[in-house]
Amino acid sequence: MICLGIEGTAHTIGVGIVEKKNNKCNVLANVSKMYKPKEGGIHPREAANHHSKYLPNVIKNALEKAKLETKEIDLIAFSIGPGLGPCLRTAATSARALALLLKKPIVGVNHCIAHLEIGRALTACKDPVLLYVSGGNTQVIAYMGGRYRVFGETLDIGIGNCLDKFGREVGLPFPAGPEIEKLAKKGKKYVALPYSVKGMDVAFSGILTACINLIGKEKIEDLCYSLQETCFSMLAEVTERAMAHTEKEEVLLGGGVACNKRLQNIIKTMAEERGAKFYCPKNEFLVDNGAMIAWTGILMYESGMEMKLEETKVRQNYRTDEVEVKWR
Repeated sequence: MICLGIEGTAHTIGVGIVEKKNNKCNVLANVSKMYKPKEGGIHPREAANHHSKYLPNVIKNALEKAKLETKEIDLIAFSIGPGLGPCLRTAATSARALALLLKKPIVGVNHCIAHLEIGRALTACKDPVLLYVSGGNTQVIAYMGGRYRVFGETLDIGIGNCLDKFGREVGLPFPAGPEIEKLAKKGKKYVALPYSVKGMDVAFSGILTACINLIGKEKIEDLCYSLQETCFSMLAEVTERAMAHTEKEEVLLGGGVACNKRLQNIIKTMAEERGAKFYCPKNEFLVDNGAMIAWTGILMYESGMEMKLEETKVRQNYRTDEVEVKWR
């Protein structure tokens, strides 16, 4: 089976074409175009306009890269939520149009679960705890009782949002995460910041405020270093707590912030000290991408989760644990 997946939850419009062959995930194409605001954060309507402008070319490029014609596509999948409303609707409208034009079945995929499933498909892990870290989302997810359960999450803003907001304050381009990572490597002094773990959950807004208040009083490199160390240590703590609670012995990273090598090192060290295994797919499958939507679409469809067009309304606040996981 070959599926074309459209990802459009936030700043990235992506198209992935994935084939399920011998029960394995074969990524034939994974093309994306990212919206970068000239200043400030993501404006949902501007991002949606960007997506509608570039999506036809992204689809064309994906088909060319996969060396396929549209008639060879068996299934259309799209990111149904969670995400920014205008962006989600742009992706959904395109997916519906394609499904009608090609007379193909359609499925709407939960964006968070797609991050986990592409990680499971492209690494050797079987039943991991996923640390999902991106701009809008920070969750610790694991499979139990027929669903993906959220064992810990942010109580305010996502870790990526935290990094981007600090980056804006010091004049870094969007997305700020990669620039903060570079500056953090030059940091030599740890500046004490609030460490905010509340049971299984985390909160970042207090750390962000404290960090912003120290701009001009401490070196930017030291602030970047301290911000990373504090936030990533918090994430390691709640991830380890979830692993202990679920008794799972694998940890998987997902989301754009997971591209950060320091975060990877901290989580890997935590896993190894527990005698657990650490997994992390390539960067192109950590960030928002169409391949993860396509692959999860195949899993859903083959388990009988095809949708009627009237069931494809986007869900901006679609919770990870609302999805009945029929394919496991």
